[in-house]
Amino acid sequence: QVVQSGGELVQAGGSLRLSCAVSGFTFDDAIIGWFRQVPGAAREGVSCISTRDGSTYSVDSVKGRFIISSDVAKNTVYLQMDSLKPEDTADYYCASKPILDLGIEVGERMMSAPLYDYWGQGTQVIVSS
Repeated sequence: QVVQSGGELVQAGGSLRLSCAVSGFTFDDAIIGWFRQVPGAAREGVSCISTRDGSTYSVDSVKGRFIISSDVAKNTVYLQMDSLKPEDTADYYCASKPILDLGIEVGERMMSAPLYDYWGQGTQVIVSS
C-alpha cells in the first residue's frame, strides 16, 4: 500500500513537502519514485530513490529545487519541493518497485511509470504565479 499526503496551493517561489508512506513489502529494498501528471499529458518522472542504498536521481527540470529522501524508521519517502514554479503544477504520484534480485538501480530508466508496481492515490499541487 502506498499512501500520499502533502499537496496544496502555494505561491511561486514557495515550498512544499510531499510524503509517501509505504507498507506491505520490505521498505528498505525498493525504488520509490515520484511522478507528476497534468491533464492530457503522460505521467512524467520527477525523482526516485533506492531505499536499499539511499542513491537518488532527479530529472534536470527539478535538480537543485526538489530533494527526495527516505526515513526507513517511518517507512516514508519525502519530496521536498523548493523554489516552486507555476509549471510545477500537477497531480503528483508516488510509486514503488521492489528491487529483490532484479538488479535495478536509480537512474533515467526508473523514471518510466510502467516499471512501477504500486501507486499512491495522487495529490494535487497548484503553484500560483
